[in-house]
Amino acid sequence: MTKDKQKFDLETIRHSTAHLMAQAVKQLYPETQVTIGPVIEDGFYYDFYRETPFVPEDLEKIEHRMKEIATGNLDIVRRELPRDEVLKLFDELGEPFKREVIDEIDSGDAISVYTQGEFTDLCRGPHVDNTRVLKSFRLLHTSAAYWRGDERNKVLQRIYGTAWNTDKELRAYLKRLEEAKKRDHRKLGKELDLFSVTDEVGPGLILWHPKGSRVRCIVEEFWKNEHFKNGYEMVYSPHAARVDLWKTSGHMDFYKDNIFSPMDIEGREYVMKPMNCPFHIQIYKSRLRSYRDLPIRFAELGTVYRYERSGVLHGLLRVRGFTQDDAHLFCRPSQIEEEIVKVLDLILFILKSFGFNEYKVYLSTRPDKFVGSEEGWGKATSALKQALEKSELNYEVDPGEGVFYGPKIDIKIKDSLNRFWQVSTVQVDFNLPERFDINYVEEDGQRHQPIMLHRALMGSLERFFGCLVEHYAGAFPLWLAPTQAVLLPITDQQNDYVDEVFRQLTDKGFRVEKDLRNEKIGFKIREAQLQKIPYMIVLGDREVESKSLAVRKRRSKETRIIDVGTFIEELNVEVREKRLDSAVQSA
Repeated sequence: MTKDKQKFDLETIRHSTAHLMAQAVKQLYPETQVTIGPVIEDGFYYDFYRETPFVPEDLEKIEHRMKEIATGNLDIVRRELPRDEVLKLFDELGEPFKREVIDEIDSGDAISVYTQGEFTDLCRGPHVDNTRVLKSFRLLHTSAAYWRGDERNKVLQRIYGTAWNTDKELRAYLKRLEEAKKRDHRKLGKELDLFSVTDEVGPGLILWHPKGSRVRCIVEEFWKNEHFKNGYEMVYSPHAARVDLWKTSGHMDFYKDNIFSPMDIEGREYVMKPMNCPFHIQIYKSRLRSYRDLPIRFAELGTVYRYERSGVLHGLLRVRGFTQDDAHLFCRPSQIEEEIVKVLDLILFILKSFGFNEYKVYLSTRPDKFVGSEEGWGKATSALKQALEKSELNYEVDPGEGVFYGPKIDIKIKDSLNRFWQVSTVQVDFNLPERFDINYVEEDGQRHQPIMLHRALMGSLERFFGCLVEHYAGAFPLWLAPTQAVLLPITDQQNDYVDEVFRQLTDKGFRVEKDLRNEKIGFKIREAQLQKIPYMIVLGDREVESKSLAVRKRRSKETRIIDVGTFIEELNVEVREKRLDSAVQSA
């Protein structure tokens, strides 16, 4: 197989293209300093230090130069050099950021560099053999970033790009990007009047508008009903608590950077809650528990507050105040596996009800920084693994990605654009029961420590709602739609009949609007389609006379004539079965 025909994995292609981009930047803007350029999902980025930010015209020039370099057939050569020689090399090149990277490499490790033409970069590799392999790439956009992600460090200019094996794959990806732009929940949130964020309130703090709130209420009601069916009890907790509570829980030690600054109230420090778990523990501790009481399942739609840097805030997906669909389960050691299996069953039922049938499951193990004993971590990890196997779920191990107090199962859902979203989690915790000294009386009459499970099905309502908006392109299925039908009279002469039909539908619990504007019916239909309302009901003299409805679906040009009673029956079936219709199709 010739080098031109050789196939490389996408990570290698993208890693090599990041170097190609850095070489082009150095040729065009020699004063720029290079830092790091990792591969990310569907592409890569490279961070540069320069005083002048990159603009779109710069990206066009850089991409053009990348193509010129690629066609120059430059061999990409790997060398392993002594540390002193590598440091000298990058000092001579005027690349101080590379010295910081080199300083973090273990002294015993070989240090490798890759050279193509005049450009040399520090890298473990691997890379393609020659630049001519790099043909299908596109630079996408720029952003600012702090060196090492620390806002105390220098501000860098980050360029994002994507690279593929073939032009066909590149075109398909760019098409998906365009579709994703149409579905952006921030764009649709404004167009459909669902939510907003204002400077007056503050970044990362969401204002839910009536239509968005209506969908949220439907989601919450469904969530609550399913929890009651599955043996959960609802609880509520305050939005703030004394700092001492978070010191006991360990959050002040392990999560301090994400907790808002304390408030002084009557000489005692309070903080906005970053988690709900310590409150649920206090409810558990409110009276003596028996083994007969267990398992106890406390659930709460609890709003928490976390200090996220302004640079990472993103619509509903990354916020400072959000509502977790939280629950904490207290059980005997012998009940752990059964409870985790039940939680997994409930997660999959909830996700499928919202139209998510494909997902990835990860078992996240002990991180470097953790609390508790290794023995406890081993037991917790084993319980999660056994539950996954009993549930017959395929999963991947994600080493070191557990939370500081225990291992966890994470579930990522696949949306209609084949993107994965982190939503559900199940975590075993031997640590907090010990820290808060909670117990129950066993059959032997002695006090024993229960096992605690943390779990969230949707993660947070804000993030899950943003995911729903993009998954359905704002065209929610009937059971979730903020407005399920709109009544469209042809003239004012049908307004009395509009009121009659409106009462019949709303009395049955349907969410209906009336469009009584003095506009042509074609205009009203187009407006309803733009608002992605599932059903448009046109009412003219013929419908008034026959006491019927002219019903049209949002994605159909056909109109059916149907009586009100039959229409109500059809709506009831569609809502009860949570039919998706064609909601996940194109925007």
